[in-house]
Amino acid sequence: MGISKELREQAMNQMQGAMALNIAFIGIYNALFATLSGMRKATPDELATKTGLDKGYVERWCDAAFCFGFLDEVDEKLTLTDLGRAFIPDIPGTAMPFAVQSVLSGHMAERAAVFMRSGEQPGEEVLAERKSILALFGPMLEAMFSGLFEEQILKNVPVFREADKKDSLVLDLGCGNGWYLRKLAMHFPCLHGIGIDDFQKNINHAMKLTQKEGLDSRLTFVKGDIYGFPLSKPVDLIAMNRALHHVWSDRQTIFQIFKKHLKNGGSAIIWEPNWPKSRSDLRDPAKRGMAFQNLAEHIMGNHFLRPEEIEAEFHRVDMETATYLFANGNEAIVVGTKKLR
Repeated sequence: MGISKELREQAMNQMQGAMALNIAFIGIYNALFATLSGMRKATPDELATKTGLDKGYVERWCDAAFCFGFLDEVDEKLTLTDLGRAFIPDIPGTAMPFAVQSVLSGHMAERAAVFMRSGEQPGEEVLAERKSILALFGPMLEAMFSGLFEEQILKNVPVFREADKKDSLVLDLGCGNGWYLRKLAMHFPCLHGIGIDDFQKNINHAMKLTQKEGLDSRLTFVKGDIYGFPLSKPVDLIAMNRALHHVWSDRQTIFQIFKKHLKNGGSAIIWEPNWPKSRSDLRDPAKRGMAFQNLAEHIMGNHFLRPEEIEAEFHRVDMETATYLFANGNEAIVVGTKKLR
């Protein structure tokens, strides 16, 4: 017995939605949306000349972008629709992350399909296989999470305000493009920060953005990892933004590192997706992305965590904890504080 017409149409609509986001990704990566926004309207040849891209590819992209509603035609020239304008990376609330996630998901799905036969877990090198995705990874995370960070987390996690009163030093482990520290520095003028990341391109990008925003007198970025970083003194705060699950297998060492490098009364602030206790919770549409991402994390030898697992590790090294939930419980901030001696 075959499937119903309704189910087939549902699958086709999902396929076309993925196609639309893939077309958007091409436009984002090659700055086609942003360039056309500045030009207001252009022919495909004019857009190709302005961007320095191949005319044949640009013409066919324009056809596809028109088909999916990103472009309109006015006086034989192309212009952005409101939907197309939504994918300009620098606008507030940009839809850019959805397009990047779509292409990343396709890549990870193909890798998971292959590795499922052998059980292979090649690690984070899988991300590096797609350089176009890697280049947009930091901006994607910033666009996805910086609003939540500024509007809810900073206002409701007291340790940030408390640290700002003391001219504090913050260490951001796995800083990416530096967005977390940059947002902190914008809101708390007494804070200074050091960002550590293992990818030199991330460090270069973070420094460029910091200089552009006039924060380079208070923020520094250096190449390194969690096992070795240059510090002349203990710090007030250590932040790990959606990164702890990448090193969870070595958690006994990691939590000792937190304790070693914090001042008495200092805190480690761990931000992680809040993996649900029950599989049935994953049916919540807001958790679908998390479920897929956890499959992708398995390729890299990781898995998402529950807050109580993180709390237990802080308690093991004799640190006090406080946990805060955001985004309808999908995001967890676990703060571990080194006791005053």
